[in-house]
Amino acid sequence: MQRYQNYALGKWFDGEGVETNVYNAITGDKIGEVSSAGLDYEAMLVYARKTGGHALRKMTFQERGRMLKALALHLMEKKNKYYEISSWTGATKIDSWIDIEGGIGNLFANASLRKQFPDLPYYVDGVAAPLSKGGTFIGHHIMVPKEGAAIHINAFNFPIWGMLEKIAVNLMAGVPAIVKPSEYTSFLTEVITRDIIDSKILPEGSLQLVVGLGRGILDHVTSENVVTFTGSASTGKVLKGLPQIAQESVPFNLEADSLNATILGKYATPGTEEFDLFIKETVKEITIKAGQKCTAVRRIIVPEDLLEEVEKGIAARLASTKIGDPSQEGVRMGSLATRLQVDRVRASVEELSKTQNIVFGDLDNFEVIGADKNKGAFFSPILFRNDNPFVNTDCHNIEAFGPVSTIMPYKTIDDAIELAKMGKGSLVSSIVTPNDQEATEYVIGAASMHGRILVLNKDCAKESTGHGSPMPLLTHGGPGRAGGGEEMGGKRGVLHYLQRTAIQGHPTTITKITQQFQVGAAMPEANPHVFRKHFEELIIGETVFTHKHTVTDADIVNFANVSGDNFYAHMDATSLEGTIFERRVAHGYFVLSKAAGLFVDPKKGPVLLNYGLEEARFTKPVYPGATIGVRFTVKEKVDQEKRSEDDIAKGIVKFLVDVFDETGETVALATILTMVRKLDQA
Repeated sequence: MQRYQNYALGKWFDGEGVETNVYNAITGDKIGEVSSAGLDYEAMLVYARKTGGHALRKMTFQERGRMLKALALHLMEKKNKYYEISSWTGATKIDSWIDIEGGIGNLFANASLRKQFPDLPYYVDGVAAPLSKGGTFIGHHIMVPKEGAAIHINAFNFPIWGMLEKIAVNLMAGVPAIVKPSEYTSFLTEVITRDIIDSKILPEGSLQLVVGLGRGILDHVTSENVVTFTGSASTGKVLKGLPQIAQESVPFNLEADSLNATILGKYATPGTEEFDLFIKETVKEITIKAGQKCTAVRRIIVPEDLLEEVEKGIAARLASTKIGDPSQEGVRMGSLATRLQVDRVRASVEELSKTQNIVFGDLDNFEVIGADKNKGAFFSPILFRNDNPFVNTDCHNIEAFGPVSTIMPYKTIDDAIELAKMGKGSLVSSIVTPNDQEATEYVIGAASMHGRILVLNKDCAKESTGHGSPMPLLTHGGPGRAGGGEEMGGKRGVLHYLQRTAIQGHPTTITKITQQFQVGAAMPEANPHVFRKHFEELIIGETVFTHKHTVTDADIVNFANVSGDNFYAHMDATSLEGTIFERRVAHGYFVLSKAAGLFVDPKKGPVLLNYGLEEARFTKPVYPGATIGVRFTVKEKVDQEKRSEDDIAKGIVKFLVDVFDETGETVALATILTMVRKLDQA
């Protein structure tokens, strides 16, 4: 009998006794046992902080991103073995693909975020705030990794995705994790965790695993830890209300199952592509993962005159959905994860049946292919109909966490919005409509009670990821019943694991701390020219003070001829009455172009190319006769990895281009991005 193990304090070991037996959800056969009894959670938190956290906090965002990318590539090579084990949870191949490759995709997505962070172990947030008249005292914000651990308590439905989508974010932030998957499906999480640990890609202590019940896992958390919970709203609220959480002010992110709704717009009538899409996508959301998704469709809200047709369409598709062993040809829906879940979903269905009618499905009489439905955790899709959803409101309060949904009518789009919001806060809703005005009305009206809204029509259907798929670069969470939390969301998710701190001081000091040039800081003159220096030799703040150029009418005419920009303010002095200009004015792009001519050192050197321009703005008109010069300052440096052995070792350098006139006043500002060779490629 397989004994699935915990990974803690750098070792794999059994818990004491047997807390939970785990079973194959298709056959009902016992496949192993798990226990976390006896784990020293206080020691695990200390180990995470002092061992894993210490190593992660020393790494820059660029290094952490590359680490995640390496881990994603490693797991992709091993993904095939996860599919067989995933099927033991009742998952079809499509279900498993979402869990396995969707989870690994989160690693890739978070790895790519490194391009949005500085080449530092901490993040510089926003822009400087001037705090004094003379400019010698400024404020800024930095965000540093929390010096604790992320404790992730995950649900049974996605044993791989649930772990990877969360640890990808905390690892990117520089924070280690202790993961407690559901004991019922932790055997799959244990398998992939072994591959992660064996790869040695993560610093030791970055990841610890609890496969059992995890009793006491929150007893020793402090304000430096972050707790996330995914699962039922009732359990989440109990954990969030623990005295230790409140007393220590522990950040707690609750992502709870919710009564998500999909709306058929009035313009998506039978015969339109959108109507067919609605039927297809709704059935998909009912049956994928056998409805065991926190984002699954629980309420189907349709125009009252289309209720019959929609009901028939959904029922027909559900009738053609084959249930059974995912390895069998034609099976499109597997089982629930456990027999316990069958009992729970059945109880919810029976409760819902008191106020609404089943129009498709049967709790006892349904066919299962290739398996014994009395041994496996199989469940029939159930479609309810509720003709009076504003009065019979159980469908807005009771969630059957399986392939169960309720169809209901609405009269106006405002009614549809109100019905959707009666779920008291949802992770997601969707509207299928070809009419953008209708979509706008729904989105703006419903957004306050939803974490995400999908607008689906024929134009985006081919590439749409669907109602039920949270994406790593978009936030996942929702208000009210959905928990009031937020995770993922690209950079937003990473910031949840960082502590924001305001810093104040002289611009030179703040430049040193942030490693970003701040206006008013010391600007030592570069010698030699910055274009003659390699990436490692450049110092933040060093500046080239260029020669000057006096702008002439001929400059303006010649630039207009070259660029084709004959805007009246540049070319017609008689048309300036009523404008802000005193006379014809030089093109802003001429000013920047001339600035480049002044600051560029033309000889071949370490600078490989200029590949971008950011934050360009023109702050003062430049008239003929004005004399301009440039302060060209090293603003920020970002390391860049080599893509291959033959690639050139290089980094990205941002330069501040400050163009000023004869009065010393700035007339244009921009940031240029350059690619600069490193010394080992000299």
